[in-house]
Amino acid sequence: MKRIGIIGVGEIGRAIVDGLCDGVEDAPEIFLSPRGVSTSAELAQRYPTVRVCADNQDVVDRSEVVVIAVRREDRSEALAGLRVDSARVVVNVMAGVGIDDLHQTLGTDAPLVRAIPLPAVRERRSVTVICPSHPVVDSLFDRLGGSLPVSDEAAFNVFSALTGTLTTHYSYLATLTAWADRQGVPSAEADRYIRSLFQGTGRALGDESRSLHQLAADHETPNGNNERIRTTWFDTANSDALGKALDALLSDLK
Repeated sequence: MKRIGIIGVGEIGRAIVDGLCDGVEDAPEIFLSPRGVSTSAELAQRYPTVRVCADNQDVVDRSEVVVIAVRREDRSEALAGLRVDSARVVVNVMAGVGIDDLHQTLGTDAPLVRAIPLPAVRERRSVTVICPSHPVVDSLFDRLGGSLPVSDEAAFNVFSALTGTLTTHYSYLATLTAWADRQGVPSAEADRYIRSLFQGTGRALGDESRSLHQLAADHETPNGNNERIRTTWFDTANSDALGKALDALLSDLK
């Protein structure tokens, strides 16, 4: 895989370029759409193997793999009239846009693969869910932190719903910092401590020999502070509410 095209150079498109090129000696050629012109121009200036194309058809014609990373609501405009022959492999990172939908939009027999890359692919530390498995796409995301192929779009949509919890985690941490501030702790100090605290727990997730339940148990003592917050705040009602929110999101993604 030597030539990769990206249509839609937003946060995810930019992260993919960074992950493939930053500090990499054998970076592939990457062709960017002019959409998001300032970002595309910046990336082309930073990396010698990246260039901005005249239009989206030019991106397709130059590429072996075409990543479609526009917003779902913009896909009709961005992809209108695009000709994609069967020699290309198309990677669809648009949330909520299924394979049949994109086949119909593009009118192509080219292989289509859905993927959920996260911003951390820029650091080559994020596992990317893909559906279906394809050797070229598997290899692409293995370079960016790992690929996790799933068998069907029903399972893929579950992973997509789980991804929707990401910013809730950040908001949870911000809520903790705000609470500490109300108790008289300077906001900057609380922020620094919360970041350190949860970076440590994040590193513990790298130990795959322990289940998530086991990790929780290992961080608690009977009748201790952690157990108290978990059982009084994250109780059954709270857990059920989260499950219902995910159910609703999954229904929309289908």
